[in-house]
Amino acid sequence: MPHQPPSDGLTLHDISVRFGGLTALDGVSLRVPPGRTVGVIGPNGAGKTTLFNVVCGFVAPTSGQLTLDGRPLRPRPHQLKKRGIARTLQGVGLFPSLTVLENVLVGESDRDRAEAALERCGAASYRDEKPASLPYAIRKRVALARALVSDPRLLLLDEPAGGLGVQEIEELGELITGLSCSVLLVEHHMDLVMTVCDEILVLDFGKPVAHGTPEEIRTDEAVADAYLGAAA
Repeated sequence: MPHQPPSDGLTLHDISVRFGGLTALDGVSLRVPPGRTVGVIGPNGAGKTTLFNVVCGFVAPTSGQLTLDGRPLRPRPHQLKKRGIARTLQGVGLFPSLTVLENVLVGESDRDRAEAALERCGAASYRDEKPASLPYAIRKRVALARALVSDPRLLLLDEPAGGLGVQEIEELGELITGLSCSVLLVEHHMDLVMTVCDEILVLDFGKPVAHGTPEEIRTDEAVADAYLGAAA
């Protein structure tokens, strides 16, 4: 893989978010380099969802800046695709009146690409079914296919393992590992995070408490105190 300049990819520069007297994020900096998977973990209320919402454009930072390839990024939800960014949200968010294939076509109107995305996510055999008739794990695959069909450079995943069983999480991990795009993963299933991530940021009460490789995070005492111990 060729060397990437430090400005390449998505970077969060000293991001803070305040809602009235509540500080949801406090000086968070993070880089998601091209082709890498970066995870964000922390206990409930740590600021994970707020960080995700900042990157998606649902929440404007009180201070700090986002850049994409070194250029200022002011994300808006409806403009993410134009920037090469795709996202999945908690749950699935599929249209119940549309078939599986039609749901994926919402993300990209090219039928061949939609079929290929479903195949890639292991959901091609359900293309003509309505989402309500499918198991939850299959609906999650369809939602992922809809995000991937536009061939994004950056994929934002918000709790993708929620509601999945152990084997389904393992299969999801294989899918994520096989992606060529950058991935920002907000997740609380530690097995998935440790398996797929190149780097992990740990938040606690909106503040970064650790940042490193999965092995560094696993052995970090501050992480054990803030999160791993609480999850055990």
